[in-house]
Amino acid sequence: MHFFNFVSIKLTLYLVIGIIIGFYFEINPQASFFTLLGLFPCLFWFNRKQSRNGPPFFELTTILVTLLLGVFIVNISESRKLPHHYSNKEINGVKQWGLKILEVLKPNHYTQRYVAKVITLENEKSTGKLVVNFPTDSTMSKLKVDDEFIVFSSAEAIKSPLNPHQFNYKDYLKKQGVYHQIRTGYDDIQLKENPKKTIFGLASKFREHIVSKLKNEAFGKDELAVIQALLLGKRDDISESTYNNYKNAGAVHILAVSGLHIGILLLLFQFLLSPLERLPNGKTLKLILIVLLLWTYAFIAGLSPSVVRAVTMFSFLAYAMHLNRPTNSFNIIALSMFFILLIKPLFLFQVGFQMSYAAVFAIVWIYPKLQRFWFPENMIIRKVWQLVAVSIAAQLGVLPISLFYFHQFPALFFISNLLIIPFLGLILGMGILVILLSIFNSLPNFMTDIYNVVIKTMNGTIDWVAKQEGFIIKDIPFDTVQMILGYLVILTLVMFLSKPKLKNTIVLLIGIITLQGWSIWNQIQVQKKETLVLLHKSKNTLLLHQKGTSLKFYASDSSTIGSLANDYKTSERIQSASYQTLKNNFNISGKNLYVMDSLGIYSLVKDQDYILLTQSPKVNLERVIDATNPKMVIADGSNYRSHVSRWKQTCLKKEIPFHSTGEKGYYSFRLNLDQ
Repeated sequence: MHFFNFVSIKLTLYLVIGIIIGFYFEINPQASFFTLLGLFPCLFWFNRKQSRNGPPFFELTTILVTLLLGVFIVNISESRKLPHHYSNKEINGVKQWGLKILEVLKPNHYTQRYVAKVITLENEKSTGKLVVNFPTDSTMSKLKVDDEFIVFSSAEAIKSPLNPHQFNYKDYLKKQGVYHQIRTGYDDIQLKENPKKTIFGLASKFREHIVSKLKNEAFGKDELAVIQALLLGKRDDISESTYNNYKNAGAVHILAVSGLHIGILLLLFQFLLSPLERLPNGKTLKLILIVLLLWTYAFIAGLSPSVVRAVTMFSFLAYAMHLNRPTNSFNIIALSMFFILLIKPLFLFQVGFQMSYAAVFAIVWIYPKLQRFWFPENMIIRKVWQLVAVSIAAQLGVLPISLFYFHQFPALFFISNLLIIPFLGLILGMGILVILLSIFNSLPNFMTDIYNVVIKTMNGTIDWVAKQEGFIIKDIPFDTVQMILGYLVILTLVMFLSKPKLKNTIVLLIGIITLQGWSIWNQIQVQKKETLVLLHKSKNTLLLHQKGTSLKFYASDSSTIGSLANDYKTSERIQSASYQTLKNNFNISGKNLYVMDSLGIYSLVKDQDYILLTQSPKVNLERVIDATNPKMVIADGSNYRSHVSRWKQTCLKKEIPFHSTGEKGYYSFRLNLDQ
């Protein structure tokens, strides 16, 4: 744990804590700014006056300054607390928006989405970001980065998930500084001529130009999609089956231009430019050229956030390699992280950022220890062991994060990495050559054929590994506490294996016992739990009855449940599940629920607890309420919106509580467990 002695690592840790505090707590940016201004003179004074044996005022003030800096920069990055942010103005109803495209998102079957910067609102200068949704239309050309347009539309707040344990798109966008969305059509916008160009727009345009050139070559459909992802970070055209194969094989990181790609390119450039070291000041010239080449590649790959992040990190690492001091690696990695977060503090909440730095820190720290643990004399065995050791170190670094976000562990990750990573440098190098030749219309057919076979072979290898389903551990429940405790166990395990002292042994055992204790406590809580939940599902009715670790699904159509059931089972630690046809009556723990379907037949039993309206029954709800006297009326996602709106007004008139899952999300019934 000696790397915690580095000042850069401590400052980065304090900055991270400050960013987290600033993001989750409402702190006025002006207050943090003026407090920072007031602390800087104190910092200068303590630095000059503090004695060696006196209280550590300088260190404490430095910590406070770094924390406040994190709070301030995240508030500025969100910009929601600034006076010019659009959310601080009147945005209800249709307004005139002036927008600039920042990012083109991956489309789905129904919509093409963009992240846009707000330039004006009602002709007044404004700031902030929005998601803009257009209906998918193959006849219309897509908008591009830097395009500016005027649109008359209303801004909608991003909705929270309508079902328990569903992906929280609202929280995801919030961590990118986006809070609202606009829905419009291509015919309803007015594009501006000659919008102001940015380097990001130029890079995106150049990447699209490369893609168009590659599409003119004789690559297979799947091969071209992987080439675009592998070399340019563009994953829009990858089929779901191909993506799942890479995911299940533990090699999905290959399909994004990330730290792995940039790291391999760094080593490749180091090797190719090594003759420059013989020249006067050759090492400095070599460093400058390497950094320039890395950023040139980032431009070719469209300067997407993940690419910029990776190239920034490895530019710092290139400098560390230039210094040739092993102890500087931790320092430089921490400095690169500090620098990136200083410019883009919201990167901290992105999965790619977290996994990249976790993997790099683990490789720098754990890999040398694995090498000392075993250093084979045979060169071939040694090279294989080095690859396996790097894979193990990286996987240990990202394992808790991966389990937390994705809930699965591909046990054969080292096989796919062992089969692909040794050749990835050659694949990337050849790919860059293919791109350069295609730009100048000079790509020979034989090279296209060779590269197509190379990518096809890689896809086939990944497909073979992914088919070993017995080695893919899926649906692993893993919460935030387990992620933190998981890192504690990995940290103490590596320390124990490095130095098996009594202190390290005790800390490791405490970590393991705490992790196991938390898992057992969660299991006990699940065993005590009983709940009946009505989910929101369009054109379907879905009720979940959980009793301990058992779950029953009641659905009008079980074939369209999709991922809702799987997400719930994983998060709630369900061990057994059964599917049953939806009934009209439920009586659980003394509570009565009547389900009314499209036939409109209803029970004449008085004092119903709940009436659930499904499949848009053609009934007079006022008459139903008079006959059954329900305590609550609920409408799910299988009903027409017009019906739901009419029922809502009826319940308001009758002073009966009304719940629409399309508006308020899922409904969890209160069960009296004492009965």
